[in-house]
Amino acid sequence: MGRLEIKSSEKIKAFLNEEHVGRIASIDKIGYPQIIPMNFVFLNDVIYMHSYPKGEKIDNIISNSKVGFEVDRELEFLPSYFSHPTDASLADTLYISVIIKGNAVVVSDLQEKSMGLNALMKKYQPEGHYDPIKKDMLVLNEVTVIKIIPESVKGKYKIGQNINSDSRMILAQKILEKNSSTSKETLKIMGFEITDTGLIMTDEPLW
Repeated sequence: MGRLEIKSSEKIKAFLNEEHVGRIASIDKIGYPQIIPMNFVFLNDVIYMHSYPKGEKIDNIISNSKVGFEVDRELEFLPSYFSHPTDASLADTLYISVIIKGNAVVVSDLQEKSMGLNALMKKYQPEGHYDPIKKDMLVLNEVTVIKIIPESVKGKYKIGQNINSDSRMILAQKILEKNSSTSKETLKIMGFEITDTGLIMTDEPLW
């Protein structure tokens, strides 16, 4: 992956903690991959998800524990005219993605199960206003918790780190002028600050 690889495990962890939807890929009974979007939390270097106790996804995992898990964020579409007036092949996208390969298990330990569910609640409802889930609650019988134990975790990103600083500044200026709904956040991730006098590069986007 070269310059597009995320080498920092902390950056990968932070990205996984920020994103709300991941996709689990399992293999069904006739050998086809099944991909399902899921809420998830990355805790203690594993992925936790909750699920209805029955269904094809659970059957797949019990039959074959090997799974894939993917999380991505499109930061900014770069129209082809950023680089050339008419050459459509120069259209591009700034993005972040993480792909995990590992083994999925259904969590049976009630202490771990409640821990995973509480971590999910903390991520998706950080404002609180709920009672923590305890291992002796009957609700634990009504939900399944899936754990993915990673064998490999690989991240890729494109935020301008693959071009020189002058070209990155030109690209950032075009993104600012485009003024999309994601432009300001993209520029921040790229390492730019918007000031009254223009853009300032405050950080090298090396992850």
